[in-house]
Amino acid sequence: MPGLFSELSLRDCELPNRLAVSPMCQYSCDPDGLPTEWHRVHLGSRAVGGAGIVMSEATAVEPRGRITPHDLGIWSDEHAEALQPITEFIRDQGGVPAIQLAHAGHKASKTRPWDGNVPIAPDETDPDGASGWEVLSPSPDAYPPFSGDRPAMQKATQDDIEGVIDAYRDAAERSLEAGFEIAEVHAAHGYLLHEFLSPVTNRREDDYGGSFENRTRLLREVTAAVREVWPDEKPVFVRISGTDWLEDRESWDIDQSVRLAGDLADLGVDLVDVSSGGIHPDQEAAGGPNFQVPLAEAIREGADVAVGAVGGITEPEQAEALVGNGRADLVLVGREFLRDPYFGLRAAGELTDDAPAEWPVQYRRSAE
Repeated sequence: MPGLFSELSLRDCELPNRLAVSPMCQYSCDPDGLPTEWHRVHLGSRAVGGAGIVMSEATAVEPRGRITPHDLGIWSDEHAEALQPITEFIRDQGGVPAIQLAHAGHKASKTRPWDGNVPIAPDETDPDGASGWEVLSPSPDAYPPFSGDRPAMQKATQDDIEGVIDAYRDAAERSLEAGFEIAEVHAAHGYLLHEFLSPVTNRREDDYGGSFENRTRLLREVTAAVREVWPDEKPVFVRISGTDWLEDRESWDIDQSVRLAGDLADLGVDLVDVSSGGIHPDQEAAGGPNFQVPLAEAIREGADVAVGAVGGITEPEQAEALVGNGRADLVLVGREFLRDPYFGLRAAGELTDDAPAEWPVQYRRSAE
């Protein structure tokens, strides 16, 4: 079986290893959504640190798709131009730059976590003076707030839906211009595309609600739009919540996820990045090391598509076992890469015989 530091080929993209930096919001932009020096150092240091893929945080495809006014965006050519130096640096360090394309739906227009994570009304501002906005939802009356009041919401019209699809398509084109090699569609954690997938938040009675076919329609249309403009030789990922963790009611579950993964593979998706939850405050997630891995395994076994495992992965041997035992094709590490930007190099030191060669030449004497 392959190991964590074996190459992975997805289309014509050759990943140097099977370790990725999971997308993690930094909430560190001005309201223009442009990357700052924080993003250059944050993402660049993880590339130096040995990750095969360095993925951006959830990057909004339109301004109202931001979680907070300080989220990264990709809705203009200016954003693409500003991101180019970051992707070039990641590539120069031997990593593959990836971007997660996102729309926060009715979880948008909030203050940053360290400012309370509460909704900002259109006539209000956050502590930094950034204004709120009306957010988009498949079914506003179904929104279960995690904290604070419900934000000002509007039910997505057909024009809104078509606009979201166009926004993802345009964002993918700009991401390509910015130098990204992998595009990931974010359909997890209670954000817009997940809101359409789950009957917990989708109470629509039109072509985008009700049946599995209808609830998955928007994600399939968005994915098709991204795949249409993304070059054939470059991979497309989709991140999903494998389950809502709501067994006491009709909700999104792993059986639907397996079925969806097969549909996504038919649309040209190369890897399904399997997370979970985020749709409702009543969720009862298991937690602990590898708690989401069984979801990835079920999709790997039930659909003809590569999978990424994420959640509670903190040790090199743990990540190695996930790949070596055939439980996942890719391991995405989040918080451990925040604690240790050089987690990839540390893992190589513990798992390979030629660890110094993995280090940048400037740092190599520390590994000899």
